[in-house]
Amino acid sequence: MTDPLSEPSTEQSDPRYSQIDRLPTLEIARLMNEADAGVPAAVALALPAISDAIDAIADRMGGGGRLLYVGAGTSGRRAVLDASECPPTFGTDPELVQGIIAGGREALTRSVEGAEDDADAGAAALAELEVGPLDSVVGVSASGRAPFVLGALAEAGRREALTVSLSCNEDAPLSAAAQHPIEVVVGPEVVTGSTRLKAGTAQKLVLNMISTISMVRLGRTYGNKMIEMSAMNSKLASRAVRMVRDITGAGPEEAGRALAEAGGQAKVAVLMIRHNLDAEGARALLRSHGERLSDALSG
Repeated sequence: MTDPLSEPSTEQSDPRYSQIDRLPTLEIARLMNEADAGVPAAVALALPAISDAIDAIADRMGGGGRLLYVGAGTSGRRAVLDASECPPTFGTDPELVQGIIAGGREALTRSVEGAEDDADAGAAALAELEVGPLDSVVGVSASGRAPFVLGALAEAGRREALTVSLSCNEDAPLSAAAQHPIEVVVGPEVVTGSTRLKAGTAQKLVLNMISTISMVRLGRTYGNKMIEMSAMNSKLASRAVRMVRDITGAGPEEAGRALAEAGGQAKVAVLMIRHNLDAEGARALLRSHGERLSDALSG
């Protein structure tokens, strides 16, 4: 067991980078690229733990629960970013996947002094959201020691929510606080203690997996297509038409017309074309198959 007072590896100094301020730009870039190349391998070692956590999260979300990320500083920003991408990508309600950062919205663009050291504030943030047994709470901290995140996970546990931790050090205190601990050990950073580098990249990769695979499990994709995306601009509207055409074999005019009648909902448009239904009939068919397009098509 790691000494709780010892310096975590993410805070240690790597002598290979001790004189980068004297190196040519190309050499610094090469060193950073070389360091980053080791991150996917570190993530690969954690895949069994990541997979177990995702299955547990998807199970609770399938029962109506939310996915809540909690972090501080860089880790909090990574968490908020991943949560913010779910509504446009998967058509989710903004309440379904949320990111909570120590210090609130102000901390997204500037440092809020002492916010990450306030364990009570972390607990209060979870209490304010009325976290319950169907919810999943993922605590994100590179060091695995942020009191705000530890306080949040402890409160989540008291409320019988599923608890997952994501840290970048071995035997992190955060791991001991979670039912599903994930540790992606990336070692010291090129710039000592700057965990927005390798640790931040590792967190981004894992959070991508958590949100994306959970949504796949919930039927919010059709194959590898973003069938639930929100067509909020011309590029996405064109993508929606292409998806409907690819799935149904319809021409561009028929696909565009069905999408318009479906209010931009690609799944509904597909069923309208394939089963010769109006929009309401297609929505009813989807509901009867748990919103899963593949099941509704075969049904």
